[in-house]
Amino acid sequence: MPRNPIHETVKVFTLSMAILAGIALQGGRAHAEDIRTTVVAGGCFWCVESDFERVDGVIEVVSGFAGGSVPYPEYRDVVRGGTGHLEVVQITYDADVLPYAGLLRLFLRSIDPLDAGGQFCDRGESYTTAIFVADERERDIARGAILEAEGSLGQSIVTPVRDAAPFYAADEYHQDYYRSNDLVITRFGPRRKSVAYELYRTACGRDARVLEVWGSEAPFVADHLN
Repeated sequence: MPRNPIHETVKVFTLSMAILAGIALQGGRAHAEDIRTTVVAGGCFWCVESDFERVDGVIEVVSGFAGGSVPYPEYRDVVRGGTGHLEVVQITYDADVLPYAGLLRLFLRSIDPLDAGGQFCDRGESYTTAIFVADERERDIARGAILEAEGSLGQSIVTPVRDAAPFYAADEYHQDYYRSNDLVITRFGPRRKSVAYELYRTACGRDARVLEVWGSEAPFVADHLN
């Protein structure tokens, strides 16, 4: 049977499209594998969320709780104590842009990793620090980040590496608090959440202490101390 040029052209075009679709699908899967999540506790979750949402490679930061035994905890119960939960953030990031080791380096330099009793003006278990790891690879990287940070400080770091635990998102009131224009009542009177946040952060001494501990290695304090 003689070949039909039109039929052959259609076959080649169809095959080419199938190959390109396969490549695109594989590329999409490869990229999707680089989108990861991690959970860290660094004291007030508003502050950690604010710091990391400006980092290149971070896709989303959600404030919440982890590490305790009470399912679906409420904010007031956590800060009151007894639930075992810490204030944490869940960070979704592109590991091609921001490797896990780089994320932890920023995290450790955004907190006071020498304080085992809380963070800054916030005291108690729920405000203590931690790195939650999902597997042995993350555990090794976290331990390496801590060793590197101890070398920079010349002191022992008390921030523990903990096994991954269920993450519970905080209610909407606490999400993106630092940039919300909603009004809240503060000791200074009615203020937008974004203003109340900056007043709290300054009064709590977070950036002043981080600067004292880390000096020029502190990645986020400049925006709050000017």
